[in-house]
Amino acid sequence: MKTVLVSGCCGFIGQNLVIALSKDYNIIGIDNFASSNRSNLKKLEEFENFKFIEANIIDNPTIKDKIDYIFNLACPASPPKYQSDPIFTLETNFTGTHNLLKIAKRDGAIFIQASTSEVYGDPEIHPQLETYYGNVNTMGERSCYDEGKRIAESLCYEYRKKYNLNTRIVRIFNTYGPGMDPQDGRVMTNFLVNTINKHPLVIYGNGSQTRSFCYIDDMIDALLKTMNFDFDFPINLGSDYEVSLNQLTEILFDKFGKNKINYTKSNADDPKVRKPDITRAKDILNWTPKVSISTGIDNTYNYLKNHAKIN
Repeated sequence: MKTVLVSGCCGFIGQNLVIALSKDYNIIGIDNFASSNRSNLKKLEEFENFKFIEANIIDNPTIKDKIDYIFNLACPASPPKYQSDPIFTLETNFTGTHNLLKIAKRDGAIFIQASTSEVYGDPEIHPQLETYYGNVNTMGERSCYDEGKRIAESLCYEYRKKYNLNTRIVRIFNTYGPGMDPQDGRVMTNFLVNTINKHPLVIYGNGSQTRSFCYIDDMIDALLKTMNFDFDFPINLGSDYEVSLNQLTEILFDKFGKNKINYTKSNADDPKVRKPDITRAKDILNWTPKVSISTGIDNTYNYLKNHAKIN
C-alpha cells in the first residue's frame, strides 16, 4: 500500500481528504493546529492506516517513511487567520513548502500543491483562466497569503525544472461543506452561522461581489483525480456556478426565512468577482462539480447547526 503525506491534515479540506484516502493508502498527517481544530484529529485517529505527526512544516519535520505522494495543504486559508500572523503565513508557504519538496525529491514522490484563487488577486478578466497572471497588491492586507501561494507555486515549478520532480499545482476556489470551522470567518460560514443564531448577515461592501462555491465532496473528488494524471501547469478547481453575495442571501432567505442584512465598509483588496474557468479540470482530470449549491447549503447548514455556538 502506497503512503500519502498530508500536511494540514486537520484543516477543513485536509481532514476530508484523509478520510477519502484512508480506503486505499497509508497516510501520514502533519499539523500544528495553527488554524485547525485539535478535535478533528480524533476521528482521523480511528483509521489504523493513519499516523499523525504534530509539527510545523517550517521546522523541517523528520519523516522517515518512504513517501509516494505529498498533498501540501498547510497554511491558514481564511483572511482572519492568515492575517493574524502574516510572516508566519509567508514562511509556511515558502520555507514549509520547500521542506516538503525536499522530502518529495528524496523519495521521488508526486507533489500536489494546494494553491488558491487568491493568486489572481482582484481579477480584471472574468472568468479566471490559469494563464491569467493576476492583479495582486503586493503591499496589501491579503498579500501575505496571495504572494505566499505564488512563491509556493514558483518553488514547485523550479523543482520540476531543475530536478524533474513531478509537481502538480491546483488552484482551489471557495470551498464549503461539513467539517468547516464555524468561526473561520469566511462568507459562507458567517452567513450560515448568523442564520442559525438569528443574527443579521453582514456584507462588506454593497453585495454585488461574486463568489463561486464548490462543495467539499466535489473538491475531494478533484484532488483524488490529481493523483492519477500528470500535468505541468496549474489547474483551477472550483465551481463555475457564480452568485453575488446579495443573491446568496436570497437563497438563504428562501430556505431558512427572512433575515436582516447589515452592509458595512468593504475590505481592502476584496475581489469584486471570483469564478474559475474549469476547462482544464474537465479536459485533463475528467472532473466537473456535481453537488448543487442548494444541496450543499442544506448539508452545511445541518452540520453547522450541530457544531456552531447557538446564542
